[in-house]
Amino acid sequence: MKKHIPVTNPATEEVFASIVDGDASDVDAAVGAATAAGEQWAARTPAERAGYLRAIADAFEARSEEISELVTRQNGTPISITRAMQSQVPVTYRYFASLAEKLETESHVETASGDAVVRREPVGVVGAITPWNGPQPLIAWKLGPALAAGCTAVIKPAPETSLDAFVFAEILTAAGIPDGVVNIVTGGRETGAALVAHPGVHKVAFTGSTVAGKAIAVECAKQLKHVTLELGGKSAGILLDDVDLDAFRPLVMSACAPNTGQTCRALTRVLAPASRYEEIVQMLSETMSAIPQGDPTDPGNFFGPLVNAAQRDRVESYIALGRSEGAELVLGGGRPAGLDRGYYVEPTIFRGVTNDMRIAREEIFGPVLVVMPYESVDEAVAIANDSDYGLGGGVFSPDLDRATDVARRIVSGSVGVNTSTLPIETPFGGVKQSGIGRELGPQSVDAYLEYKTIFRAPRV
Repeated sequence: MKKHIPVTNPATEEVFASIVDGDASDVDAAVGAATAAGEQWAARTPAERAGYLRAIADAFEARSEEISELVTRQNGTPISITRAMQSQVPVTYRYFASLAEKLETESHVETASGDAVVRREPVGVVGAITPWNGPQPLIAWKLGPALAAGCTAVIKPAPETSLDAFVFAEILTAAGIPDGVVNIVTGGRETGAALVAHPGVHKVAFTGSTVAGKAIAVECAKQLKHVTLELGGKSAGILLDDVDLDAFRPLVMSACAPNTGQTCRALTRVLAPASRYEEIVQMLSETMSAIPQGDPTDPGNFFGPLVNAAQRDRVESYIALGRSEGAELVLGGGRPAGLDRGYYVEPTIFRGVTNDMRIAREEIFGPVLVVMPYESVDEAVAIANDSDYGLGGGVFSPDLDRATDVARRIVSGSVGVNTSTLPIETPFGGVKQSGIGRELGPQSVDAYLEYKTIFRAPRV
């Protein structure tokens, strides 16, 4: 009998379901199905594949509310945020449909010794491993370009959020996706490891922790298979000295603590000009404390619980570490009153933080902000770049050109200027310990293609 993994509601701490903990035989069957379907799927025209992607989008919209409620029950994301996430999933599939329609499978190049045909061919079977904090959007980020390029796929969702993957399987069926083109295997770390190591998988696309990403990179290197890794972050948000705090205040939650701080690109290091430091600390404290926290199924709450007990323990250990390092706690630090059940942690802010403290250097993945002062823009940029990570970033100022100049100096895969909204039409990914490769944008499709050159000499 297969082993099962319990699924726990983080708001109630109650187990309400279980999933199969897939083993190597399950992975082998899924990869075999993807391989068998590969040739016919690759042979379809890009326009035909675009039609299937649009069908997925349509079928997803019909079940978006069901998925939203299920995701909130699994990971504790407040329902208003979950609904907003799901609303973007059909948009993403339709975007990749538009890219598929533009995909040229062949181009011709004239050379001094004759002409050449350059073909773009799918890499083959893709192993997509997704996290619990944004399950369906992050599946779409991988599956969209994979299907557009002509690849087949095996998806391994996080064990915390696998129930919505079953609904997605029904969506794929409703969309008419041929058997074997997309396969789903549930399970834990060993299941993911078996998928990465399988010789029939030609590319791995992973979103998750840096530690796990490094292990995946090692295995992919052994087999010389393609890999895209979107990993952790410790992003800096630079508030310039002319920042309009009334304009920045509405962005605090979405930029600095989205999804109760459980987002890899969150601006958890806030860099404030020394001349306005006290004012900014006060504004952040007032804003964070005013964000309603509680039952994630209540649309009025925008902070929920953390995903599980282990994550709450991790966040609480970092709060204790910050105190021991000498940082000053100005907000939160404990568990919210009146929420005796559930994995809740209060929104927390530290001041008096220096960039050599661990709470300023390590990803906490919870509603914890550190606020650091700077004297000059050069110092702010130096602090922002003094990090092992390079996933996100932000610069805030009414002077758009000035803020953009500062953003150019930040060593990161993406930087928002006066916004936290990530456009799907542009590439997203990290540098340094934050990953390899890019998702979204037209560049993401290229990661699922191999280039073949057929060079031809004139007849003799």
